[in-house]
Amino acid sequence: MVAEFISVGTEILLGNIVNTNANYLAVKCAELGISNYYQVSVGDNEERLTQTLSLALSRSDIVILTGGLGPTQDDLTKEVTAKVLQRKLAEDPRTKERIKSYFKGRNINDITENNWKQALIIEGSTVVDNHNGTAPGLIVKTEEDGGRTAGRPPYVNKVVILLPGPPNELIPMFENEIAPFLSKLQPGIFYSEMIKVCGIGESKAETMIQDIIAVQSNPTIATYAKSGEVHLRVTAASDSIKNGKLLVKPVADELKKRFSTAIYTTNEKENLEDVVVSLLAKYHIMLATAESCTGGLIAGKIVNVPGASAVFGEGFITYSNEAKQKYLKVRKQTLIDYGAVSKETAAEMAFGAAAASGSKASLAVTGIAGPDGGTEEKPVGLVYIACTLNDKLRIKEYKLKGSRQKIRDYTVIYALDLLRNAIIEEFGS
Repeated sequence: MVAEFISVGTEILLGNIVNTNANYLAVKCAELGISNYYQVSVGDNEERLTQTLSLALSRSDIVILTGGLGPTQDDLTKEVTAKVLQRKLAEDPRTKERIKSYFKGRNINDITENNWKQALIIEGSTVVDNHNGTAPGLIVKTEEDGGRTAGRPPYVNKVVILLPGPPNELIPMFENEIAPFLSKLQPGIFYSEMIKVCGIGESKAETMIQDIIAVQSNPTIATYAKSGEVHLRVTAASDSIKNGKLLVKPVADELKKRFSTAIYTTNEKENLEDVVVSLLAKYHIMLATAESCTGGLIAGKIVNVPGASAVFGEGFITYSNEAKQKYLKVRKQTLIDYGAVSKETAAEMAFGAAAASGSKASLAVTGIAGPDGGTEEKPVGLVYIACTLNDKLRIKEYKLKGSRQKIRDYTVIYALDLLRNAIIEEFGS
């Protein structure tokens, strides 16, 4: 089956908001084994939305529209869908009561009249309750005869799904109602396992498994490039989860063998910082950070993880040379002889952070994030990352490319991975 996504909203076209919904839906539909060939964004315009929906229905089995279900005049998605399918709109008493309850729960008694527009539903549709907002979702199926007996357009066995635009409303509705509904439309099941790799670029990762990809049929491997990471999803089509696991296992085992310690997790919901905090906790290691070019981004990643306070005591942002000397005891002569961006300074920053905090482990970064400040000897993107663990130093040099933010983001990933590998070398996984 083929699904098409239509994101409705002029604010998307103007770039005022980032369209994360299409990305989310693409991932979820892929997991369900539903193909996606088209993703379209269209403004709040009746004529253009009508054309877009009509075209989508002519070429796709499932059309998912997001946005445009609110109370204002420019919220046209439901009205246009009803028009294209030649169906009537009628007030749904149950939905109206849910809207009343929503406002009552927020101590809002003066409900403006335009809110009742959200209680209108398309004839023959199934209502998907919205537990985080007012606009419900709708599932509309077209007739098997294409609507000919009802005098409607010849859309045979199509499904149109309408969902609100805010992700905090859309995602729970999709997870709880839409995904189970779609899974029943798609025969069989698709079972997937994720392998997350750090420190290996996408092109190299693909080269390492090119022989597997060349002969793959079922299961298949899909690679996704992230900042400093590559995620590999192994997916098998099967008649049951048990058989799906049996199909995926030999391929996943081969990937684990090839990527070895570059794999930091096989848990899809786990990030690199989650793994690092877990390892620190497992071996009762306190961490300190010393950051120059990243300006606290590493510490920020660490404290994003629940329970990080048990393993992270102090973080130093030492952007200036004076701060490096004052808080980390970096020697003035080191800065004179080698400069702030050097392996020597990075090493002294790491040892200084560990000493100042009394921590077993430390991470230190210093580099030139740009866009200015580079020289022929020390270009923009030059970064040194130092890690100490039980007084043992590990240090790496990177020459990164890209924008200032990209260089800083990559530095954070590589720093966390250096610490991860240090712990594994010292204690095991």
